[in-house]
Amino acid sequence: MDKRSTPEIRTVVRIPSGIWALGFVSLFMDASSELVHSLLPVYLVGTLGASAFAVGIIEGTAEALALIVKVFSGYLSDAFGKRKPLVLLGYGLAAVVKPLFPMAGSVGVVVTARVLDRIGKGIRGAPRDALIGDLAPPEVRGASFGLRQSMDTVGAVIGPLLAIWLMLLFVGDIRTVLWFAVPPAVIAVALVMFVVREPAGTVHTAARLPISRAGVASLGPVYWRIVAVGGLLSLARFSEAFLVLRAAERGLPNTWVPLVLVVMSLVYTLTAYPAGRLSDRIPRRLLLLAGIALLIAADAILALADTPVLVFVGVALWGAHMGLTQGMLATLIADVAPAQHRGSAFGIFNLAAGVALLIASVLAGLVWDAGGPALTFVIGGCLAALAWFAAWAMLPSASTRTA
Repeated sequence: MDKRSTPEIRTVVRIPSGIWALGFVSLFMDASSELVHSLLPVYLVGTLGASAFAVGIIEGTAEALALIVKVFSGYLSDAFGKRKPLVLLGYGLAAVVKPLFPMAGSVGVVVTARVLDRIGKGIRGAPRDALIGDLAPPEVRGASFGLRQSMDTVGAVIGPLLAIWLMLLFVGDIRTVLWFAVPPAVIAVALVMFVVREPAGTVHTAARLPISRAGVASLGPVYWRIVAVGGLLSLARFSEAFLVLRAAERGLPNTWVPLVLVVMSLVYTLTAYPAGRLSDRIPRRLLLLAGIALLIAADAILALADTPVLVFVGVALWGAHMGLTQGMLATLIADVAPAQHRGSAFGIFNLAAGVALLIASVLAGLVWDAGGPALTFVIGGCLAALAWFAAWAMLPSASTRTA
């Protein structure tokens, strides 16, 4: 009997349907949130008379709270062995507070609504990322995180485009436009409630918060280096509200200001999923370094921009940097974190990033008021360069993938 070599049959591993469902949840909720977010900076500064420093405090506090809350929600999802209830709670809170934006009669109510909206984001964030890590086979983990991130940013494109169309339709009546953020938020909650499922057969042992000598050891030194790099990158990447303010300051009319987030999110969408797929084939560090380099270039162009056109070039590069870094950092965490501590690992990572983002946004507002927009982006570029060298020196050249 002849012994012939048979060709190796390659099994195609597909992205699970649960990850697609979470992608659509992110799409609808981000459409809702970004419709609001695309109009808030000019509304606060142009209509209510807030300063850039105030915008920095508001945005930095809101985003930092979202990331800090992820610590506790991630831990709870590990301790209870269930991710979906916290995911549902987070999306539900964000939907409930959406009517507060059009109903607000003062800056204080707007700030309260913004903070509660971001707390909802914080509650759902780490459990959702951990759930994706639970659902995704290791062979397509990068693609799975990239897909969810891309669908999230599709929503981030739809929201500001809808804001522009509605601003034209209602002749700049921001209060009326903000009511249209409510329906997509309700759809997102319904999808979580009726479509998203926990992975079958997954049982998590009750986890203890891994802030202890044993917990630190279980997460491993590579994890903590990823946390350090992510925190430094967040320090360099202040709130996108300053992109909106830069465009307005360069002469873009308020009705068209949401186009800034459309461009950023569109580029983000087009890069996140391909970057995730590529990271399953080449070292993730290479793509992360490329993404940080794009942030440096974006800051340089935004610092020099003297027309709205140049601002949009910088904004596009900013979006490309987001596509190459945000999903990549999440995937690196999922690669190295033990399954029983995965929610806590995402939570701690986001705590570091949240504190850094709060500091970055407050400092950006201070520098903007004291030294001008150009200096704000110059300092951001210098911090991004520092993050690039940290990633090059501290992260492994090859990824360690866990099941």
